[in-house]
Amino acid sequence: MALTAQVKDELARLPIEKTSCRKAEVSSLLRFAGGLHLVSGRIVIEAELDTAIAARRLRQAISEVYGHTSEIIVVSAGGIRRGSRYVIRVAKDGESLARQTGLLDSRGRPVRGLPPQVVSAGIAEAEAAWRGAFLAHGSLTEPGRSSALEVTCPGPEAALALVGAARRLGITAKAREVRGVDRVVIRDGEAIGTLLTRLGAHDTVKVWEERRQRREVRGTANRLANFDDANLRRSARAAVAAGARVERAFEILGADLPEHLRQAGELRLAHKQASLEELGQLADPPLTKDAVAGRIRRLLATADKRAEELGIPDTEAGLSPDLLDL
Repeated sequence: MALTAQVKDELARLPIEKTSCRKAEVSSLLRFAGGLHLVSGRIVIEAELDTAIAARRLRQAISEVYGHTSEIIVVSAGGIRRGSRYVIRVAKDGESLARQTGLLDSRGRPVRGLPPQVVSAGIAEAEAAWRGAFLAHGSLTEPGRSSALEVTCPGPEAALALVGAARRLGITAKAREVRGVDRVVIRDGEAIGTLLTRLGAHDTVKVWEERRQRREVRGTANRLANFDDANLRRSARAAVAAGARVERAFEILGADLPEHLRQAGELRLAHKQASLEELGQLADPPLTKDAVAGRIRRLLATADKRAEELGIPDTEAGLSPDLLDL
C-alpha cells in the first residue's frame, strides 16, 4: 500500500472520543474537501474524498455530532480520474450544518480559512484539524531527496490557517502556490515523523522511519563509494603527472643528480600507479611515505631551478591542463 493510502486508512480508523476534536476534524474535512453550493435558494454542502473509509467516517461524524443526515455518491474512475471518488452531500439543513461547523460566519458569509472555533482551540483540536485536512487532500511521498508531506488547500487563507495549526504543534510548515494551487508542505523528515505521530498514524510512522533510515544508509554508502572512487581517480592522475615530471627532471639534470634522489625518481617511473606509501615499501632500504614524497619534491625542485638557469622548459612544460590542476 502506498504511504498516502496507508496514512489515510489508519487515520480514518482512529477512534476519537473528545467531541471538540471530532468537530474540528469535520470542519477541516468539509473546508478542505468540499464547498458550499446554492441549489434552488438553499445551501447544500458537498465534500469529495478519495477513500470510502474516510467518507464513511465523515458521514458518521455529521450524524453523531451534529444530528444531520447525508447521502454518499460514488463517482467511478474514468478519464483523468485514476480511482473512484466519494461525495458526501448534505442537502437538508445544509445552512444549519454550515453555521455549526463554522463554514459560515454569524452574518452568513463563507469563512475562507479555518473556523475561528478551530483556530482558537487547543492542541488536540489543532491535531484534529490537520487530520481532517490530510484525509481531505493530503499526500505523503517516499523518504528521499524529494520527500514531503503535502496538503492541497482551497485557498491561501486556509493554507495559512493550516500553517498556524502546525506551528502550535511545534512543526514548521510552509504555504506556497504552485501553478495556481495553494499547498502546505513539510519537507523535513523529522517534522514529518512528528506530525504523523501527533495525528495518530503510528503504524505508518514505523514504516516511514524504516524506509527513511534505509534510504539514508544507502545514500551514505553511495556517497562514500563515490568519494573513494574520486580519490582513486585523483591519485592515479597525480601519479601520472608525477611520473611525467620525473622523466623531464632526468632529462634536465642528466648525470648531475644525487643518488638518493635518482632512486626515488626511478621508483616513481617503475611503479607509476603505486601510492607513495607503496613506493616507500619498495625502496631498499624501505622509506616512509613522507621520505619518498620529500625526495621526489626535491628532485623536481632541483630540475626546475636548473631549467630556469638554462632557459629551457621546466618539469611541468609537457603536462596537460587537467594534470596541472592536481
